[in-house]
Amino acid sequence: MEAALRMWTYLFRSLRLRCPRCGRGRIFRTFFKMFDHCVYCGLKYAREEGYFLGSIYFNYGLTAFVVTIGYPLLVFGFAFPSEIVFWLALGFCILFPIWFFRYARSLWIAFDQLFDPEELCNPQKRKQQIGTGTSDQEQR
Repeated sequence: MEAALRMWTYLFRSLRLRCPRCGRGRIFRTFFKMFDHCVYCGLKYAREEGYFLGSIYFNYGLTAFVVTIGYPLLVFGFAFPSEIVFWLALGFCILFPIWFFRYARSLWIAFDQLFDPEELCNPQKRKQQIGTGTSDQEQR
């Protein structure tokens, strides 16, 4: 029961683009620029080089799933012209991954925290990690 609750908590936090561990820190500074770590709990968002390669699977998987279900449904189920649906699907395949990019990364961080959590560090080490000054996240 506790694992299921933790999974749903991480999912909702990631859909809000917040730190999966504490739910307070923002993950993105701008649309494409990420913070390095959470200013509240110190969670490092990218553990290593190439870390976010896994988020591509979330992005690609959802895009492919929607097009795979949507195209036949619109063409055969609702009798839309296949040429129009093709161009709509092509536009979707280009625009949706750009919009979903942030959510895919956020979901990947939450997925990683769920199955391989980074332990909380002690308060002294946390202060050394994230500094003592205010951050952009606290000012907004």
